Amino acid sequence: MTNVLRRPWVVPLGFVAIAFIAFSLPPYLTGDRAQARVQQPEFSWHYPLLVMHVIFASIAMLTCVLQVWPWFRARYPHVHRLAGRIYVFGGVLPAGVSAFAIAAITPFGPAAFASSMIMAPLWLIFTYNGYRAARRRLFVDHRKWMIRSFALTMSIITNRIWGVVFTIWLLPQLETTFHGDDELMTYSIAGSTTWLGWVIPLLIAEWWLQRDEVAKRKARKRTPVAAQAD
Repeated sequence: MTNVLRRPWVVPLGFVAIAFIAFSLPPYLTGDRAQARVQQPEFSWHYPLLVMHVIFASIAMLTCVLQVWPWFRARYPHVHRLAGRIYVFGGVLPAGVSAFAIAAITPFGPAAFASSMIMAPLWLIFTYNGYRAARRRLFVDHRKWMIRSFALTMSIITNRIWGVVFTIWLLPQLETTFHGDDELMTYSIAGSTTWLGWVIPLLIAEWWLQRDEVAKRKARKRTPVAAQAD
């Protein structure tokens, strides 16, 4: 309970992840292409890859919540390791590879294309580095890489939030700024949301890691002083 109180965001994060998956996943379990939120009928392989991506990304999100829960990690270390393997091989790896393929033919414009083509490899690299560090028992490095991976895994949620924000902001400008061009407005919304969706969480993760490093350096400097005083 103490660990939960020290990490008050863990339980809300779990609820948000479950609610997001409960809303996003069901349309892709029907096998009906018409229910897909992204339509690419000219590419027959797009829909199967999209379904694959959504399912495995959902697995990554759920297992990721368990991975960042200190109480669960301390109480059930064996389950933590098993969930970690599922996160890597049954979540991020297939979801990241499929995301890269889907991004190559995105209908949402060049900005969204560039964002996804950068994020997908980063997601795979961060996760691989975290897994490799754990295998080498470099747990400090493991934690750092997995925090970065966690930020990208959960960034789909912030992506959707930014999507709502930019839609509300830009939709009234359709006839003025975009001269009635729906496609141009869609490109602008998608480009903004895809970049902000993962860049901001990753920057926050880096700030968090740097904050920890500063705190550790200060603690190391205080330790010799305290020893001398004794």
